[in-house]
Parts: sequence; structure tokens; C-alpha cells
Amino acid sequence: MPVKTTTVSRVLLAALATAGASAAFAQSSVQIYGRLNTSVEHQKVGNSSLTGLFNNNSRFGFVGSEDLGGGLKAGFQLESGFESDTGAGTGSTGALAFQRQSEVNLSGSLGKLRLGRFGAATYFGIADYGALDEPNHDTGSIADALYDYVMRNTNKIAYRSPVMAGLTLEAQASLHEKTTGAVQKNGYDLYANWERGPLALGAGFTQLGDDRQFALRGHYIWNALQIGAYYQRSDNGSGSLCSNGGAGCGTRDAARVTAAYRAGASELALGYGWASRWSHVPGSSARQWILGYNHHLSKRTKLYAAYTHIDNGSGVAYGYNFKGGVGYGQDASSLSVGLRHAF
Repeated sequence: MPVKTTTVSRVLLAALATAGASAAFAQSSVQIYGRLNTSVEHQKVGNSSLTGLFNNNSRFGFVGSEDLGGGLKAGFQLESGFESDTGAGTGSTGALAFQRQSEVNLSGSLGKLRLGRFGAATYFGIADYGALDEPNHDTGSIADALYDYVMRNTNKIAYRSPVMAGLTLEAQASLHEKTTGAVQKNGYDLYANWERGPLALGAGFTQLGDDRQFALRGHYIWNALQIGAYYQRSDNGSGSLCSNGGAGCGTRDAARVTAAYRAGASELALGYGWASRWSHVPGSSARQWILGYNHHLSKRTKLYAAYTHIDNGSGVAYGYNFKGGVGYGQDASSLSVGLRHAF
């Protein structure tokens, strides 16, 4: 029996509609990602010590994009931290919240416009670049304790340029919105990175109220060896980083060098950081040593062991990631063994 023309037409229309819907859906994508990073650590601060299970910036998130045509894309990223040792969120109430990142963006041939909450480009491009984030991705007690993070992460507008002859620029502004308890001034962060072959150079400047910093970074890859170093000049007028209180800390210089060498599944990292004394605070210099070993079980999973020691002068208390905090003039050290898995 012959099939009626109307029936054939309906089948063809349904197929075309389905194909069109599939094509439209293919223009958008959403991915779930994250990592769990947990360690057993023995920490010592001053004359006190403890051994426990610690979270090291575990997080999960959603990232997505939509192709708008003509080379233009809309995108978003939502990221929440959580305590891998307890399961609680890292928000102020212990609930899960997208306090690590919540941004919407537009990108195209002229660059990317970003709106929302996200970290300072200068930090990621200076202290967290390449070998400088080893051995544990600049997290937990093994993190770089001497870098002066100035920028506010909230209420941000940012522009990132396209790559131009190896050069990328990013400018960020954080609007204060007269928030109670916050610095009642806008924050600004400017960053530049240039890459050619194994060499990468970066520079950044940040200002938020009476605090500002300027930094330079170099990074070089030679076969299995990576070496990174930065220099930072800080002016801490708010007095938030020293024992001088409202009088302000003054200025200081800081520097760090880290080398990482990988052979097969094994990776060894060694870092040294130094901070001069604040100009208004006698006895406020500090040093930090970091030694770590990573054993990569796969591209997403690794076992690690790490040790750090922070030598604080009497007027500073570097070591913000130690449980219970670090007091002025207290030295701090940590020995850890951990497991990290990314998905």
C-alpha cells in the first residue's frame, strides 16, 4: 500500500526539526569539573603542634559556553570550595556557595569581557604560574605564604586581550559598592604575560585603598626542568600584614624561586622565598622553604609528600593556611602526605 504524501511530509518535517534542535544544542556546552585534595599533616606553630586530616582547596564547578555566531561566544563559570575532610562548604556559614568563582563572559576576536567574582590576574600570573605553584598547586600549608595578595575578588569587571605576538594583557576593576566592613574604594589589577618558546615573562600591578603591589616574574622550561622566579614590591598602608596596626607597615620587597624536575611519573620540587622587613616595623622579615615530591598515578591522580618551614620575624605572622593561625614572631612548619584527584 503506498504511503500518503502527507505522511511522508510529516516524517520529513519531524526529522528536520530534530536535526535543527540537535544542531542548536551542539552550539552550547556545559561541563562539570573539580578536584579533591586531602592530606595527613603534622603542623607545628611556635611550641604547639597537631596532627590531622586537612583539606587543600578542594572544589567543584560548572563551566559552559554558547556559540553566538560570527566568532562571538557567551560563557560562564561557577566554582564552589568544600572541605574534603568534613564535607562542609567553605562559605562563611559552612554551606556550599560559589564563593571561589561566579562569572559570566563574552569572548571573541577582540578579547574577553568578564563580569562577576574571580581571582586576581596578577596572582595567577605571578605566584601561581608554572613551577611556582608546585608541589601542591599553591594550596594548604604548603602554599606560598609570603606573596602579598592585594586585590578584592568581588564585584569585578575585567577585560582580557587576545594573544598578540605572544603577549596577553588583562585589566580588572573591583567596585566597592559601599559594602560595610570593606575598603570603601575600588580595586584595580593590571597584568601582562609574554611567552615565546620555553620562556615566559610576566608583570603585574594591584591597588586597593592604601595597599598596592608591583611584581615581575620569569619562567623557563628546559626539557624536564622548570624554573620560575618572581620579585614583588609591596606598600601596605592599611597595616593588615604586620604588628604596626593602623600606622601601616610601610614598604617591603619579596622574592621566590622554585625549580621542578619530572622524570617519568616522579616529580621533585624545591622552593625558597624571602621577604624583607616592612620599613615601619623592625624585625619583620621572613623566609620560607618548600620541598615536595609528586608521584603521578595518572593525568588526574597523584600522591604527594611535602614539607615547608616559615621563619617569621617578631613583627609578622606569615602562614595564613595553618590551622589555628600563626602569631607574630612564631615560626611554622608542616610535613604532609596526601592524595589529589581531578575530574
